[in-house]
Amino acid sequence: MYVTDKILPAQPAPSDTKGPVVWLKENLFSSPLNILMTLFAVYLIYLLVPPAIQWAFIDADWFAATRDGCSREGACWAYIANRFGQTIYGFYPEAEQWRVNTAFLMLIVLCIPLFINSFPKKMWLGGFILIIFPFIAFFLIHGGSFGLVEVSTDKWGGLMLTLIISIIGITLALPLGIILALGRRSHMPIVKSVSVLFIEFWRGVPLITVLFMSSVMLPLFMPEGSDFDKLARAMIGIILFQSAYVAEVVRGGLQAIPKGQYEAAVAMGLTYWKSMFLVILPQALKLVIPGLVNTFIALFKDTTLVLIIGLFDLLGVVQNVLGADSKWLGFETEGYVYAAFVFWLFCFGMSRYSMALERKLHTGHKR
Repeated sequence: MYVTDKILPAQPAPSDTKGPVVWLKENLFSSPLNILMTLFAVYLIYLLVPPAIQWAFIDADWFAATRDGCSREGACWAYIANRFGQTIYGFYPEAEQWRVNTAFLMLIVLCIPLFINSFPKKMWLGGFILIIFPFIAFFLIHGGSFGLVEVSTDKWGGLMLTLIISIIGITLALPLGIILALGRRSHMPIVKSVSVLFIEFWRGVPLITVLFMSSVMLPLFMPEGSDFDKLARAMIGIILFQSAYVAEVVRGGLQAIPKGQYEAAVAMGLTYWKSMFLVILPQALKLVIPGLVNTFIALFKDTTLVLIIGLFDLLGVVQNVLGADSKWLGFETEGYVYAAFVFWLFCFGMSRYSMALERKLHTGHKR
């Protein structure tokens, strides 16, 4: 055995951070094929991005009263600016739009404490938001009482309608989906059969069919002379449809929980419901956060389908109302880009929040 009598000089501690040159070599130029793909991607960016920036910002017209005031060399964002209020509120009376702003501002203010870790009584605040606040918001937006002018739901539209459908759909579809998932895994044959039939039925039909049936066919089964609000019919169909997808996502989370967790809950003397809500469901829901958020994003985007039953959401206003304005004919592209950006903004925000929630709830047990 040979033992050196020299003392080696001190070496710096290894670091996980890599310089930009090393990162580029390992990720973009690690092989001939990778080099070709990188160069091709750079070429596509060169072809697409500079013209898009030129059209959207540099040559764009931001202020004009009609289409004649736009140069046509770039985007005419004046088209959106002049009708911005209609894309937000639809046909809601301008003098009453403060009610919509107040309702959404109240919701934002009430939700802020839920993101503060040190805030007490979060459960009571959450219950108020889920149970009491929807009635306050409805009476505020719809009116017809407390001295407020009634604004029927057929005048609701734009981004306001998109958010109302999405928020109510997400809020009610989640608990209903959880109940259906528990019912599908139940050992009671009748409960399991009913849950399976419900889930498979609603997952087997497209949402556009559900909306059409709720708008056209459902009134035929109602008593003669009854008037069931069109938006309420659409909301019921969306909630039932979305709850079936939520149920399957939650069921996947329940199946991922090890059997030992169920046995531990039983060993502690917990009842079925206590073991589910205190032990099993918190772990299952944490595992399926990406799937749940993906379902909610799909619901947010599917709100555009309400156009087929005569409700004008954000995309419906841009497509059917603004596009028919003789003052702005020929600028449909700007409208679609604007609608796409708004939808992307909300969907991207939901995805980033889900990632932050995953990191916050991470307990070091990732598989």
